[in-house]
Amino acid sequence: MITDIYYVIPEIFLSLSLMFLLLLGVFKKDGSKIVYNLSLVSLIITVPLILNVPSDSETLIFNDSYKIDYLSNFIKILIVVSTLFVLLTSSQYLKLIKIFNMEYPILILSSILGMMVMVSSNDLIVFYIGLELQSLALYVLASFNRDNILSSESGLKYFVLSALSSGLLLYGCSLVYGFSSSTNFSQISFNYEQSIEGVTFGMVFILVGLAFKISAVPFHMWAPDVYQGSPTSVTLFFAILPKIAALTVFIRFLYSPFVNLVDQWQSIIIFLSIASMLFGAIAAIGQKNLKRLAAYSSISHMGYVLAGLSAGTNQGIQSSVLYISIYLVMNLALFSCILMLKKDNKYYENIDDLSGLSKNHPLLSFSLLVVLFSLAGIPPLAGFFAKFYVFAAVIEQSMFFLAIVGLMSTVVAAFYYLRIIKVIYFDKEIDKFDTDHNLGLKISLTITTILILIYFIYPNSLIDFVSKINLV
Repeated sequence: MITDIYYVIPEIFLSLSLMFLLLLGVFKKDGSKIVYNLSLVSLIITVPLILNVPSDSETLIFNDSYKIDYLSNFIKILIVVSTLFVLLTSSQYLKLIKIFNMEYPILILSSILGMMVMVSSNDLIVFYIGLELQSLALYVLASFNRDNILSSESGLKYFVLSALSSGLLLYGCSLVYGFSSSTNFSQISFNYEQSIEGVTFGMVFILVGLAFKISAVPFHMWAPDVYQGSPTSVTLFFAILPKIAALTVFIRFLYSPFVNLVDQWQSIIIFLSIASMLFGAIAAIGQKNLKRLAAYSSISHMGYVLAGLSAGTNQGIQSSVLYISIYLVMNLALFSCILMLKKDNKYYENIDDLSGLSKNHPLLSFSLLVVLFSLAGIPPLAGFFAKFYVFAAVIEQSMFFLAIVGLMSTVVAAFYYLRIIKVIYFDKEIDKFDTDHNLGLKISLTITTILILIYFIYPNSLIDFVSKINLV
C-alpha cells in the first residue's frame, strides 16, 4: 500500500491543497485573491509531481483498480497545464462580473481532481467516483453567476441532463458488472464470454453516457445553452477539460474491458462520429453568438476525435490524442480573444460585435484570423495537421466513407469560420474595445497563437509524445 501511494502523490497533493484552500477561504476575510493565487501555485507544483511518477510501463495499484501509464500521465499534464491557463485568463473577467469568489478556483481544482481519477481508473467504481467529483463541481460552475438568469438556467439544464446521462451510464455499469461478475476492466475483458449479449447491452449504455460528456450527437442538446449561459471563463473550462477526460475514458473502455467487442462498438463510434461532424458543421451556420458557435464547433470537432478512435488501432488512438491536444490550444486562443471583447466594463460575444475589428485592433484580429483558419483546418496551421493525422488513421483502415464525410463537413464548417473573418476585416468598423487586459490573458493569447502558427515547422514535437501511447 505504501508503494502504491507513491504513484498517486499528485492526486494526494491536489486533495490536500483543496482542503487547505477551502479552510483558508472560510477563515480569512476577503481571502478570494490569496486562494486564487495559491490555486495557481498548487497547479504549478502538481506538474513536476506528475512528471516524477514513473510511466515507462503500465502499473496497476490499489488491487488493480487504478492504472498509471504513459497515457494517464500525458493527459494529466494536459489537464493541469490547461487549467493553469484557464485561471490565468479568467481573473479580470471574474472581477468585472462580480463573481471573483474563493469558491471558484476551489471548484475548478475539485473538478480536475475528479478528471485525474477518471483518466487513471481501471475499475467501474473508481471511474464513477471520479466522474461524479468532476460533474458536481461543473454543475455549480455553470450557474456560478447567480445574478444572471442565463447562467442559472444553464446550470439547471446541465444538472438535469447530466443526471440523466449519469443514470444511463450507471445502469450500463451495473449490467456489465452483473454479466461479467467484476467491476475491474481487466477482469471484464476476460469474463465477457459468460454473456456477450448482456455485456454488449451494458456497453451501449456506458457509451451513451460518455457521448453525453463530450457532447456527441445525438447527446449534444445541453452544449449550446450551457456554453452561452455560463460565464465565459467557465465556458472555456467546459470546452476543453471535461472533453479531454471523457476522451481518455473512451479509450480506456474501448481498448480494455471491451477490447474483444471491437465489432460491436466500432459501428456505434462511427455513427457518433459521422452524426457529430455533419450536425456540428451545419447547425453552426446560423449562429450569431460566438459562444453558441463554439459549442456547435466543439460538437463537430469531437466527431473528428471519435473518427480516430473508431479505427481500432494504435495510430487511431494517437491521432485522437494529438487532435484533442491541438484542439485544446485552439480553444484557449479563441476564448482568450472572446475575453478581450470588452468595452466600458461590459463583455460582448456576438459575431456582429466584431465588425471592422481589424481597423482598431490589428493584433487581436490577426490572432482571431489564425485561430479561425486553424479551426477550419487550413494549412499550414496546427488544425490542419490535427485533421490530417485523423484522416490518415481512418484511411489506413480503408474506412473511406468516414474520411469523405469528414472532409465534406470540414468544407461546410469553413464557411462559418470564414464568415467571421469577413466581418472582422471587411465590415464597417465600430467603436474600439478596451485594451486594459490583464497580463495572464495577453500571455495566454500570445503563447497559443504562436504555437498554432509555428507548429508546422516541427510537427514531430507532439507526434513524438503521442507515439509512446501503445494500447493495442
